[in-house]
Amino acid sequence: MNAPNVSSNFDQAELDKFAALANRWWDADGPQKPLHALNPVRLKYVADRAPLRGLRVLDIGCGGGLLSEALAQAGAEVTAIDLAPELVKVARLHALESGVSVDYRVQAAEDLAAEQPESFDVVTCMEMLEHVPDPGAIIEACKRLLKPGGQLFLSTINRTAAAFAVAIVGAEYVARLLPKGTHHYQEFITPAELSRWLREADLQLQDVSGMAYEPWRNRARLSSRTDINYLAHATRPA
Repeated sequence: MNAPNVSSNFDQAELDKFAALANRWWDADGPQKPLHALNPVRLKYVADRAPLRGLRVLDIGCGGGLLSEALAQAGAEVTAIDLAPELVKVARLHALESGVSVDYRVQAAEDLAAEQPESFDVVTCMEMLEHVPDPGAIIEACKRLLKPGGQLFLSTINRTAAAFAVAIVGAEYVARLLPKGTHHYQEFITPAELSRWLREADLQLQDVSGMAYEPWRNRARLSSRTDINYLAHATRPA
């Protein structure tokens, strides 16, 4: 695989869109309400497959730090990166308030992979791949960041009619759970595409599980259905 063009593997409009939500990132009833409901499910998915206590964990696309803090509270030594300075600032401030230790950085995954290859036992990259121009380059960077035998955890949205109806029409326009324009259908990722990028990065796919959000209960859970939101677990061969 060719070396990724780090300077171009982000969409400034996407960064600006999420940066505008920074001040309400930790508001459980704010624009990130569904993310607050998803977070315990994401954490359990990771923790059930990787004993987090004492592990070096990298959270890519950490946003305001919801998953990063949860991973640290579970006993991991967490580094968290994002390209939106406003979000990293909010994450750092919240960590100070909560007393949780996380090394937050404004940095691209590709840059960190060049600096610290094979440094992490676990890498997480949640709800980010569908917002970058070259998701495959991010997955390649994840592979380089992992120690041999390390584990990668991803989540994204499938490119299906059901996902369009639920994640865009329903969540953004009908229920208004998310700001309009949060997602773009053409950037959604099928499990087959994700599996191909993992193979190209010499990572081994271990599991794909659906993740369902029930807005009427503001609750999320794992599901056998992968046609909307889904999680994936892959490993780097030892």
